[in-house]
Amino acid sequence: MTFTMYSTPWCGYCHRLRSQLDRDGITYEVVDIEQIPSAAKVVEEVNGGNQTVPTLVFADGAAMTNPSLAQVKAKLVELT
Repeated sequence: MTFTMYSTPWCGYCHRLRSQLDRDGITYEVVDIEQIPSAAKVVEEVNGGNQTVPTLVFADGAAMTNPSLAQVKAKLVELT
């Protein structure tokens, strides 16, 4: 797994990005911050105390908040 997407079930931006990633065959793990309090803390740490999703955390520890598909792809290329 190259990254984790922190998300909520009701987040439209999350659904859009997940659809784009799935269409391009990019694998990732999804964590629902409403179900896992420790995950909500991770998102808050990355986003200045806010629970902004989608927040992606990559294998190298880098994070992106509400990135475009192009930004995610560029990061994945950087990691390879």
